[in-house]
Amino acid sequence: MTDGGHGAEVRIRPAVPVEAALLTALHGACFDGALGPRPTPWDDAAMSRFIAGPPTLCLLATVAAPEPAPAGFLIARTAADEAELLTIGVLAAYRGRGFGRALLQHAAKSLREAGIRQLFLEVDETNAPALALYRGLGAVAVGRRPGYYENGGNAAVLRLDLTS
Repeated sequence: MTDGGHGAEVRIRPAVPVEAALLTALHGACFDGALGPRPTPWDDAAMSRFIAGPPTLCLLATVAAPEPAPAGFLIARTAADEAELLTIGVLAAYRGRGFGRALLQHAAKSLREAGIRQLFLEVDETNAPALALYRGLGAVAVGRRPGYYENGGNAAVLRLDLTS
């Protein structure tokens, strides 16, 4: 897949255990505070547990040109026939180029194939780019969490139906 007309090849694949430190660094770099509150950073041990697998799905997005480089990541956790998007991040240099959409579409396909029927997520209600992305993929608001973030910001709770 190429990014939204910018010519870079986007590759999405499961993260592997040796990439825990890379995901930790990506997590810190993707959440620079420009689009909402910075989350509490996860350490390498937490990332290793996520990558280790069930009940989590951990994906890495890379750009192939000119040299392979990480661009973003996604972590979702499953329970029964539902999943929760724990985090998704795209480095600032790659935002607005389809990387987040590619990650979410890949995750939705993988989760659907695993029998997951719906994906839930929380997003800062002031993060317009993320809200547009989720809604563009069919996510609908199902709730609101006042004061959800450490800075007192509110979270919109969204649900994406994976059955269609």
